[in-house]
Amino acid sequence: MNNDDVITARAELTRRIAAIEWRAGPSRLAPDIDRIHELARHHHLPAAMDVANQLRLALARGERGVPVHRWLQLLGQAVTVDQAEATRRAA
Repeated sequence: MNNDDVITARAELTRRIAAIEWRAGPSRLAPDIDRIHELARHHHLPAAMDVANQLRLALARGERGVPVHRWLQLLGQAVTVDQAEATRRAA
């Protein structure tokens, strides 16, 4: 995987996170979170995978509103951390 692939994956993940940020209800979020997890797995972004899993668990526990929003913020930050790590490895 080259640096352009990672940049493209990061942009896609960031776009998906922003698109779902304030949606209500776990049934509407679950497919998006599953897709984000799959993209993160495919592009070797372990921090994003971990946070996506934690967000799935939070939704399963019935968390709503601000806690879910905070998980989504963490997910965005995880994508950034993974990007920095990938760039460092490529150098």
